[in-house]
Amino acid sequence: MADRVLVTGVSGFLGGHVALALLKAGFAVRGSVRDLGKADKVRATLKRAGANVDALEFAALDLMGDEGWQAAAEGCRYVQHVASPFVVKLPKDRDELIRPAVDGTRRALEAALAAGAERVVLTSSAAAVMYGHPPERTKPFTEADWSATEGGDVTAYTESKTRAEREAWSIMEAAGRRSDLAVVNPVGILGPLLDDDPGTSGMLIQRLLNGSVPAAPKIHFGAVDVRDVAELQVKAMVTPSAGGRRFIASSPDVLSFLDFAQILRTAFPAYAAKLPRFEVPNWLVRLFAAVDPDMRGNVGSLGVLRRTDSSAGAALLGHPFISSGEAAIAMAQSLIDQKLV
Repeated sequence: MADRVLVTGVSGFLGGHVALALLKAGFAVRGSVRDLGKADKVRATLKRAGANVDALEFAALDLMGDEGWQAAAEGCRYVQHVASPFVVKLPKDRDELIRPAVDGTRRALEAALAAGAERVVLTSSAAAVMYGHPPERTKPFTEADWSATEGGDVTAYTESKTRAEREAWSIMEAAGRRSDLAVVNPVGILGPLLDDDPGTSGMLIQRLLNGSVPAAPKIHFGAVDVRDVAELQVKAMVTPSAGGRRFIASSPDVLSFLDFAQILRTAFPAYAAKLPRFEVPNWLVRLFAAVDPDMRGNVGSLGVLRRTDSSAGAALLGHPFISSGEAAIAMAQSLIDQKLV
């Protein structure tokens, strides 16, 4: 009988790719969704992508509710806790993001421990690594770094990811099982969609292609292909030496919004006229941010270049990370194929 893996958030962008990688590798997957009405769509999506869905089952779980967690983890050799709240527009109440992230992590890990799971893999984020530091820092961030939970560039999202990951380590250490937890810390995730839901990850590329971004803010960010993240999550699960460690997932290049626009313009000339050709001055972005909450959360990143050292993640993968440009092109192509732009 195939080893069973609980994958939380299986209907999400990364969760779907993690489930796909596991099913193709011969594991059985129990995927969690908030509403079992989503199960048929997830099953059809994964079947289209080439997965053996006979080895796929579902459980209804809510990050904010206790019901069902222990039953969902029962009989699972491994747990992949991928589910976490992620929004484009930051809430007025920070707890709207922080509580589901922290409490959901606690529920997932306590259920895994109660069920006797051998290894838990937590999808954290580079947001738990590189925020709240001096903006002039040039040294790459590593797995030894942690984000602060307060400061000028610490948003509700970065605080939620930092607190949730710290909660995970605290729970495993208290149980004497630190070495049975592995954490993956991806930067912005791009790459091919599995279905017609662009999600929050796809919205950046979608907005660039549909002309919603007439001019680009001077913001740089790292990206990683979802296929690499999914593969890394599986490697972190089955590799004994990965236990007790964090792994930054990022391609080596850090690009600006304008860089991404130029890559997409070359790859998709039919969309060239809709892509931004120049950058907006920082003062103008700050001015708009005063009245636009969607932009407000990005002000702390204006003019800041954060680089990461993802060599540990690449070593675990056994190959270099797919480039940011290739990941963006793959996502754009899938948006076009799904008729989402």
